[in-house]
Amino acid sequence: MTIKHLAVTTMIVAGAAIPAHADTFNRIASFSVADNLPKGMDPATESSSEIIDATDDGMTLVYSDSPLGAVGIVDISDPAAPKAGGAIMMDGEPTSLVISGGTAYVAVNTSASYTEPSGVLKLVDIAAKTVTESCDLGGQPDSAAIAADGSFLAIAIENERDEDLNDGALPQLPAGTVAIIPLTDGAPDCDAAIFPDLTGLAEEGADDPEPEFVDINADGAIAVTLQENNHIVILSPAGEVLSHFSAGSVRLTGADTEEEGALTFAGTVEAPREPDAVKWLDTEHLIVANEGDYKGGTRGFTVFDRDGGVVYEAGLAFEYAVAAAGHYPEKRSGNKGVEPEGLAFGTFAGTPYAFVLAERASVVGVYDMTDPSAPVLKGLLPSGIAPEGAVAIPSRNLLVTANEADLGPDGGARSHVMIYRLEDAAPTYPTIVSVSEGETPLGWGALSGLSADPADPTKLYAINDSFFKSQPTIFVVDVSSTPATIVDAIPVTRDGMPAQKLDLEGIVAVDGGFWLASEGRSDRLVPHALYRTNMKGEIKEEVPFPAELLAGERRFGAEGVTKIGDTLWVAIQREWGDDPKGSVKLLAYDTKAKTWGAVRYPLETPEKGWMGLSEITAVGDSVYIVERDNQIGAAAKVKRLYSVPAAELKPAALGGDLPTVSKTLVHDFIPDLAAYNGYVVDKVEGFAVAGDGTAYVVTDNDGVDDSSGETFFFPIGKLGK
Repeated sequence: MTIKHLAVTTMIVAGAAIPAHADTFNRIASFSVADNLPKGMDPATESSSEIIDATDDGMTLVYSDSPLGAVGIVDISDPAAPKAGGAIMMDGEPTSLVISGGTAYVAVNTSASYTEPSGVLKLVDIAAKTVTESCDLGGQPDSAAIAADGSFLAIAIENERDEDLNDGALPQLPAGTVAIIPLTDGAPDCDAAIFPDLTGLAEEGADDPEPEFVDINADGAIAVTLQENNHIVILSPAGEVLSHFSAGSVRLTGADTEEEGALTFAGTVEAPREPDAVKWLDTEHLIVANEGDYKGGTRGFTVFDRDGGVVYEAGLAFEYAVAAAGHYPEKRSGNKGVEPEGLAFGTFAGTPYAFVLAERASVVGVYDMTDPSAPVLKGLLPSGIAPEGAVAIPSRNLLVTANEADLGPDGGARSHVMIYRLEDAAPTYPTIVSVSEGETPLGWGALSGLSADPADPTKLYAINDSFFKSQPTIFVVDVSSTPATIVDAIPVTRDGMPAQKLDLEGIVAVDGGFWLASEGRSDRLVPHALYRTNMKGEIKEEVPFPAELLAGERRFGAEGVTKIGDTLWVAIQREWGDDPKGSVKLLAYDTKAKTWGAVRYPLETPEKGWMGLSEITAVGDSVYIVERDNQIGAAAKVKRLYSVPAAELKPAALGGDLPTVSKTLVHDFIPDLAAYNGYVVDKVEGFAVAGDGTAYVVTDNDGVDDSSGETFFFPIGKLGK
């Protein structure tokens, strides 16, 4: 099958205005998994929410926490204010769980090695928070599912391979299977467990099946993905093979396949699907997320009928929608792109929805599955880093995701559970999208600076930073639409080629072109400099920093640039070697006289981490400065806009005493960022004031590298009002 491009909705790609009211899933709350660490435990302890389920009444969540060796509980009786319910240690590695009644059935890996796999099923009384009983699973468990009538459990016994042995090639025995365990009034009959033989079915590694994910439909049929074997099996409750088929391969043209620091959707992918998660849509159709593992991964999802017929293939449509929303993970281009891994499914007010979790893009696609042969993308939801599991709770109009990445307490994002509600409202995310370039998306990310257009109040300009080292770009943003729309991309070039050795952090539009500020990195041979371009982005002038300034050089350099008369003013992010602690320079460069000077700007004192500047913008009699700490979530304290009187910007010569300007707090961005109901992100990096006086802000998503990929672009009203 060859897939070039499948259409995605106007809402995501074209950036058209969204209706004021629509059935939309919006994020309403987030819960930091670290809040469930046992009392007295080091708060830096790694913990993770992976597979998640809800009690029958939808009031309590339980998730598996593999690194902690526990299951965590979250009270969502008020879903907008989730509360910690604590962790229950499992004496092993919980890999999956499912809930029925007041019991969580937890699959726990107790393997001594890859060649000696073992595991147990443990029952957790959720209300009492106690482990009540367990039974031997005979191997290393992965996914778990329970029949709708509560009559049996199905648990994938993967017995996973060692990826470092023989390049991960199959076979690596012992083979995997599925544990089918009868339940009587919720109690497992371990002695009656069925372990069907799945060998001899797949073309790839026939004697070493590795079941990855299971799901059970209303008729009791068990769908099983054998990910590494690129195969799908349908079992009866008695373990009989009802059908089985290869997941097949897909040929994709127009994929980004190179990790060159640029978004270039021009490559070809030809690979087996190797599906991870599987969900029944009804008794005849199932959907799989084609993450890939051993040899494949096709960046999308597929709908099959139960006999293996392809009903729908997403191809690159999902990945393109993700790229248009700024979530494309460039550093995964050479691997499996956005990596759809997890799935959830639920019928809300008569509409069946599938939720596709992109592990590397940290985003969730919401699809109306009314017609399984023609899914309709209804929106993209921001998630924490690396969404692993999800559960739909239609009775409460809720969706919940478990996001597994825990980057630690020192400025990194922790693992989060995130909660969304189906609302009769406009979507709150994405806040900025791009148009299509023909059949491919205009890729973007890592926005690091903003500038107003001197003549058009509906137009702003944004730039990307050195994450896209091979593709420095000026983006044209239309702010008259909701979400804001990137309508064009102007490459920054030198001698007809993409300009190299730039880390663009500041931009100001001037008559006939732009001035750009590049933050230097001597360890990467990136100079500290200012660049003047024409409207085509062609560099016409380079102004290096002077020697007397570079004598105190530090890595954290120019973060913004603005222009007052003939003078460019440049915000330096942090203290350099010749700066008193708590003071940074605002540099002045006279474009006519070709001379340099500076004043000092007083920083706030950080409670944790460091404090620095992100942007500088001149408007009327004031210069506006974005000042921030480098903290996220609850640790974030300073994300602010200050004003400095333009009359105080009287630069003194470099190398001598510099005057210090005064500042006045204008706006606190933390409430704006918190209103998106995730965690407060660290990088408020762009600020501009349009011709009509409306002030706009944008955050930097670091190119989705160790980041949730969320970009927040929003107005804060008109200055002075």
